[in-house]
Formats: sequence, C-alpha cells, structure tokens
Amino acid sequence: MERGWAPPRWRGPWILCLLPALAGGQLLAASEAAYEERTVTGVRGRVVELSCGPAASAPPAVVFWSFTGASGPPRAVAVGSGQEVVVAPGTGTLGRVTLRNGTLELRELRAAAQGRFLCQGLFPEWGQLRVGYAAVLLRVLVPVSKPFVRPTAAAAAEGTAVALTCAVREGTEPLSFSWQHREPRGGPSASPAGLGGSGAELHLTPANRSHAGWYACTVRNAVNNHTSEPVYLDIVYGPDEPAISVEPFSPEQGGFSAGEREDVVLSCLAPSNPPSRYIWLHNGSQVHTGQTYVIAAIARAQAGTYTCLAENTHLQTRTQATIVLTVYYPPAGTPSCSALATSDQRDVALRCRWLGGFPPARLRWVGPQEEDEGVMGMSFSMATSIQSGAATRNSSSFSCLASHPALPQGAACGTTLWVPAGGPSCAAAATKGDEFVMLRCQWEGGTPPVTLHWRDPGGRALGDPAPSTTVLVLSADGSLGGRDFICAAAHPLRATGTECRLRLEAPRLEAERREVAVLEGGEARLACRRRGGGLGATMAWYDPEEREVTPGLAKYHLERGEEWVNLTVQDVEWPADGGIYRCAAANAVGTASLPVRLRVDRYPAPPNVTISKLRYLRARTEVRLEWRTQGTGNLTGFVVQRRQARRPRRRVPGPWETAAGDIEPHSRNRRLGGLDPAVVYAFRILAVNHRTAGHPSEVQTPAEPPFEAYPAVTGAAVAGMLVATATSFLAVRCIARHRDTLPRLHDLLFHTASPGAQEPVGAPEDAETAASREDGAAPAPGDLSAPGTAADLAEPLSAPPDPTDDPPVNVTITETATP
Repeated sequence: MERGWAPPRWRGPWILCLLPALAGGQLLAASEAAYEERTVTGVRGRVVELSCGPAASAPPAVVFWSFTGASGPPRAVAVGSGQEVVVAPGTGTLGRVTLRNGTLELRELRAAAQGRFLCQGLFPEWGQLRVGYAAVLLRVLVPVSKPFVRPTAAAAAEGTAVALTCAVREGTEPLSFSWQHREPRGGPSASPAGLGGSGAELHLTPANRSHAGWYACTVRNAVNNHTSEPVYLDIVYGPDEPAISVEPFSPEQGGFSAGEREDVVLSCLAPSNPPSRYIWLHNGSQVHTGQTYVIAAIARAQAGTYTCLAENTHLQTRTQATIVLTVYYPPAGTPSCSALATSDQRDVALRCRWLGGFPPARLRWVGPQEEDEGVMGMSFSMATSIQSGAATRNSSSFSCLASHPALPQGAACGTTLWVPAGGPSCAAAATKGDEFVMLRCQWEGGTPPVTLHWRDPGGRALGDPAPSTTVLVLSADGSLGGRDFICAAAHPLRATGTECRLRLEAPRLEAERREVAVLEGGEARLACRRRGGGLGATMAWYDPEEREVTPGLAKYHLERGEEWVNLTVQDVEWPADGGIYRCAAANAVGTASLPVRLRVDRYPAPPNVTISKLRYLRARTEVRLEWRTQGTGNLTGFVVQRRQARRPRRRVPGPWETAAGDIEPHSRNRRLGGLDPAVVYAFRILAVNHRTAGHPSEVQTPAEPPFEAYPAVTGAAVAGMLVATATSFLAVRCIARHRDTLPRLHDLLFHTASPGAQEPVGAPEDAETAASREDGAAPAPGDLSAPGTAADLAEPLSAPPDPTDDPPVNVTITETATP
C-alpha cells in the first residue's frame, strides 16, 4: 500500500470484472497472451522490485499480483488500475508492499517472501488490450549474523584436548570460516597455523601453555561477513619445580649462612598458571605467604630449614624446594655472675654462666689484682672459681670475661662480695583459721646471701637453712605461748654469727572507756585496741546477747585496723541496746576478752497537752484542731492521732492512727484533712521530746460547724431598719411641711382635734378626765397637758408651714445588705 493513502476495502475481483470496460475494446485470444518467467534474488531487510513484463513495455492498464509460497495455495498480493492501487490484507509477512506502474516493490524484505510471484496484466497495444503473464521466482538471501566462539572449556589443563566451535545463528549458505589467535598479553592477531581442524571447529590436541590467548572467528557468505568477539582460552599448568634464591648470597656446604641482625631475602619462583601460591615453612611451620620472604634483622632462632611450597589452586598440585640456613650468633643477653656459700659457710663459689650461642662463648674469672692473669683456666659456657672466705676482704670485686667470634668487643659480668649491715629480723604470723604458726626470719642483702636457720634455746635445729629468708611452720597449740625461738645467721666473710629472738604471746586488749553513756536516738562508739602478742589476732565485737557483730548489719557499723576494731551502735534505743558488749581477740596461742558497758539514757518527759478546740469545717472532710500545753518540759514536736469513734458493739476499738507527725514544737493548731464525712472520728494529741512521748490528751470528737448565716441575716435586718427609719423620718418631715397639700395625711399622722371632737380614752384615768370635761369642770392648775384648755383650742397642734421654707425634695435611699 502506498504511504499516505488509506486503501479502500479490497475489491480486486471487481476490478478484474471491469477489465473489458476499462480497455475500451475486446480481449485478445488466450493464445495471443505473452508469458514470461524469471528469477530474482533479494536480501532480507532490504528492497526488491518485481516488474510485470519487459522493462521497455508500457505499464499495464490493470495488473494483478499473487504469491505462492513453499506450501499453501496462491494468495492475492495487490491489484492496480492506473492510480488506483489496492494491497491485499496479510501481506505484511512478505515485507512492506507497494505497487507503482505495475511494479511490485517489497521493502524490508522478509524471509517468508521467498517463493513464486505471478503477475497478470492488461497491456494497451494498438488500441487493444493484450493479456500478459509474468512469473517471478524470488530467492531471499539471509545475511550472516555475528558469530560467537564456544570452547569446550574456558580453562583446560595442559596436555588435554580442547576444541573451539564458531557458531552462527543465521545466514544463507555456503558459509566460510577463518580463525585468529592473539597472545595473552596482546600483540597482533595471527591465524593459528599448524593447529588441527578447519571450518567451524578448531581443535587443539593436545593443548599446551603456548595455546593460551584470545581466539576469534570470521564467517562469510554471499551477502556479508562478521567477526566474533574474542574469547580467552586459559591453559592451566604447573607449578614447575621451585627455584630458591638467597640474598645476601653466602653459600656453604649443604645450604646458606647469614650473620645475626642481617636482613635476609628469600625468593621463590615456580612457573604456573594460574600463578602459584607460595607458602614458606620454617622447620616445618608456616611463617609467611608470598613469593618473597624478607627476614629483617635475622635472629639466631630463625636458623634452620626453609621450604618454599608452590601450589596451583586450580589443579590442586604442589611442588616444593628446601634449603638450610645457618645463623651465627652469640649467646642471648650477657653473661651472668653469682656467688654462693660453700664448705659450711667457709668458702665462696664464683659462678659465671652464658649458655647458648654458636659457637659457645669462652669464659674466664679475673680477681681484683689479676686483670691479665685469670683466676682459673678458660672454659666454654660455664666457669666456676672457689675463693676462701677468711682470705677475702669485704667488698672484694671479681669479673668474668667472655669472648665470641660474633662480638668484636666481647662481654663481661662481675660480682662484689660483701656482708649486709645490721642483723636478722624475726616475725611471727598465723595461717588462716589459726591452724599453723609461721616464724619468719629475714636478713636481705649481701653477696653471697646470708644463711639463716631456726633453733630452740637448747640449740636444737628447727627446719632447714635458707639464704636471706627462712620460714618455720609450727602446728598451732596453746603450749606455744611464752616460748622463745632463735634465728641464727652466718656469712663466709663474717667470722662470728649473729641471731634474733622471738617470743609467742597471747593478745592483750584495752579500751578507751569501760562504760559509755548515750542518749536515746544517738550513736555510741565502743573502741578496742590490741597490745602485744606478736602473732596478730582476730578481733570481734559481741552484743549483750553474745551474738557476734558482723559487717552489713543496719544497727551496727564496724571499723577495723591492723591492731584495733571500733563498734558504732547507731540509732540507740532504750532499753533494748543497753548492756554489756564484749571485745574479743584470738590468735594461734591464746585468746583475750574485754567487756564494755553501754548505758542508754532517755530524754526528759515533755509537758502534757490538752485539746482546746476541735471542730469540723464546712465540708466535714477536714477538722480544725487547737491545743495548749500544761506544765514545763522540753519538746521537739507533736503527734496527732485518730481512730473511728463509733464502732459496732462487741468489737474492740481500732488502733490509733497517726494523722500528723511532723508538727513543729511552736505550733498550737493544725488543719487535718482526708476524713470520711460518714465516719465519726476521735482525736488525741501527744507531745514528743525526741524519742520520749508525753501523756496523750483527752479523747474528743469534732464539734459541728457553727451556723454561718447568722451574721448575714442580722446585718441585713439592721440595715433594713435603718433604711425604714430614714424613710419614715423623711416622709413625716415632708407631710409636716406640706400640710395644705396633704391635709388628710397630716391629720391622720398628727391627729389634729376639731371643735367638739373627743379624744379616745386609753385608760381609766383618761375616762375620768373626759367625764369631768363633759361636766364643764376646769383642769387642775399646772396641768399643761390637758387638751381641753382655751389655749389649746385657740392654737393648733402643729404650726402651718412657713412659706419661706424650702420646697420638698425627693430622696432615694439605696440599701445594700451583705450577708
């Protein structure tokens, strides 16, 4: 189908049916049709053109192409008439199909297009349509793909057969193969001449180490050629027999030699692929891994046999070579000199030792005045000289001279014979558990050392002599107490001996105070010290119950020294902690005991306390407690206790609980909370002087809280009365001033009597007075209050208001009552 044009529905048969109409004339007879058959070669992926008819002929007016593959029936490919072209569906398997002027063009040719293409066309000729047929046999060639080399083994042992195959996935035959070989370390490629095999396979029989390297093959056909990626063929071999070289080179019979402190380099070479793994063995023990072994400042201990072990880890094969390395060295360190007493402390043996080395060192002794002539002859490694003690002065020096081929300057050591100052010292100690007694005698210093030995006062030897220090072990026994032991000392340069004496004794105890007094709650310190004994002792304290006081007890605190032990009794209680405490000491030959009395005094009793006020607060969950003290006495605080007051019958009252125990001594009131409103509580209070508590107060229950609304109500009533009085006074004053305006209120309030009016009678005396007045009797003289007098009638009870008075004022009084 042509690019950029959407084909209409396939209607090829219809176009064929229209061939007569399109030609404009009649068809030629079939015997006059032209037929042509040819072969065309195409390459897959490229373009091939198939023409219908001779190249010089005019393009057909109508053309129809069909395809017949290796199997299957023919199928339509394309049909065209002039500019109208239709490509049959499913032709994509042949490639990208286009039809132009009767020529069928296949782009991106595929291998499935190989087969027979048939072209049927109507060619215009002299006003008629000539039928032409063309059969095109298309052969599709496939290019050679990139080959790859496949060896039978990536690594082969030397001497085995190896084959390399050049494989290609596709390509039209015939194919030709060629091989190239390159050395492992580079270099030009060359054909492996002389190697067996040809074509697609290369045979290496047998393979040797020269065959190792890179291999590539080239494949060619009629279309193209391709060369594979190189493949490395590894030939594994070895290791060969190792060769050992030594630097510096100093051969000798049977091996090599080196001087001590020289740097020695051992190298080993054993050809192998893969490269050998080298292991160095010294006298059969592995010392290094690697081709070169450097021995820096070789020592005498490094002499011996050295073996180079070469290993091929791929083939699991080994080879080895061994050499003998000799090291000349002097003896280690320097010569040592010593002096020992001999011949029952009469002579001194001088000994010089310098062992080892190759060859052994030569030694000789030289005296103070004999620098050129030896005391005795020459000897190897060890030399001994005997000197008389009586003929040797104190602080005489002797030297031992050593020579060795490896030491140009030689070596020497010396010793000075001398007697230590002072004398022996004696001490005694007991073993753990006092099972044994050890007597130790010591007198250090001196050359040779002083010889010490123990004996009893009768001269009988005890134990064996020993230099500088001697220890005599005796079984612990009470019979040792008071016995004397003597340590005797002797030295070859001392004409007379010396000694020290030791007496074993039981311990003695003393105390700072035999009686200690302390107030309750304080601390008491009991001190005990040991005197004499010489053996040391185990010291302990015992309480009044004869129980040993051990560390870690909360009540007691122990402090120990070598000859003392102190006991501190903490937080002393009365009377439990008072009594006789005992300090005891024991050693291997006896015991001692010392009693110490501890007196615990109580604090004076505090004053008594009474409750002055105990009342609930508003919510009945708190109470207010007040108290006072009676009498004199010291106190350090107060304790308030409570318990339930009302309990069911036949039940024992509950215990007292501490409601407050941290009250200061100057406080006299307390607010206590945490109460249950449904429970009635009883309270009491006690005064405390340190640990001493006074007599408890009387037991009381809290009173109900007062009615707190009374002050508010009383205040409101008084305020109301004051407001009412003020209001009444202002109203009376206003009515009195406005008599004409408010006559009724004025008459009602002031009760002014009109003529003939009678005053009500309020009492019998008034009734009698009223009756006398009706009778016309005159009032008594001096009775100014009689209402019926002429003066009263002529003048009213209250005067009319003065017109000069101020007008009335409206007064508003606001009352605020605070409950």
